[in-house]
Amino acid sequence: MAERRKSRKVKVGKLYIGGDAPISVQSMTTTDTTDVKSTIEQIHGLEEIGCDIIRVSAPTMEAANALKDIKKNITIPLVADIHFDYRIALEAVKYVDKLRINPGNIGNEEKVKLVVQAAKDNGIPMRVGVNLGSLEKKLFDKYGYSPEAMVESALTHLKILEDLDFYDTVISLKASDVPRMVQAYKLFAEKTDYPLHLGVTEAGSKLPGAIKSAMGMGILLSEGIGDTIRVSLSEDPKEEVKAGKLILRSLGLRKDGVEVTSCPTCARTHVDVIKMVEEIENRTERIKKPIHVAIMGCAVNGPGESKKVDLGIVGGAGNTNLLYKDGRIVAKLEKDEIVETLMKEIEALNKE
Repeated sequence: MAERRKSRKVKVGKLYIGGDAPISVQSMTTTDTTDVKSTIEQIHGLEEIGCDIIRVSAPTMEAANALKDIKKNITIPLVADIHFDYRIALEAVKYVDKLRINPGNIGNEEKVKLVVQAAKDNGIPMRVGVNLGSLEKKLFDKYGYSPEAMVESALTHLKILEDLDFYDTVISLKASDVPRMVQAYKLFAEKTDYPLHLGVTEAGSKLPGAIKSAMGMGILLSEGIGDTIRVSLSEDPKEEVKAGKLILRSLGLRKDGVEVTSCPTCARTHVDVIKMVEEIENRTERIKKPIHVAIMGCAVNGPGESKKVDLGIVGGAGNTNLLYKDGRIVAKLEKDEIVETLMKEIEALNKE
């Protein structure tokens, strides 16, 4: 792992993005924002599994007004996603912790000034989000669909804000293909110290999207680039949060939650590892304390993996399924005892 890129810190509600702040996981609601009850319920579900920042689309003035009640009923920072109409931004800025805009599509210079001044007055930052699929025509004509075009777009938008003495800005340069996304972030990271929001946009459904996101973000994060992430999936937003947390955990950048090490199974396997892993992961997804569990099917690698985690299971014939705790064998279990015993041990560790 490379040393993390030095970026400036931007405050978003009670959290920070950039600098030495932990890399946060974001998601976005899929509800109709004007359906306040459903939107709040969805956000509560995301809060429970570790979402750090939530973004909500506000395409209308009615949606912007709904942000007031949404904000009152959630605990994580709220971001309003605004396009085209500066008046919606002026309303939303009263209630949220950050705006996501593109200065270039908000309107003329006077309208941008009004939005920037409102952000200043309310002490909130903005994210300038550049997407390869919505580049300005002049940049497409000059560069085509390229990382260079994305970087120039981001720098142009930044200059609009900097000319208005606004620097509380987070930048994203998203593309739906990994190589161009990675190159765009690398090029931009060399030019400024603004904090970076990483993402592979429109990544796809659950498995393909998670893999594309892990590849793109993993490359950048391993090189020290990135301050906050969102995995964009055509799925329940909870899957975005789960994937984002796993990406960070895989690189040692996030420690919270129950991590399960498990074998892929083979003919030597004595227990149903696949079923056990699924059940343990589902039942522990709301636990935030770092707990490492190994579920191994046989004695080949099982003992070694189980000795280096908090809790381990090594499958054996009959009642020789071994429970490890802190590197030591503490019990022999029947197959039908394994899951419930392991859950009791996990819950006990969570209470310590």
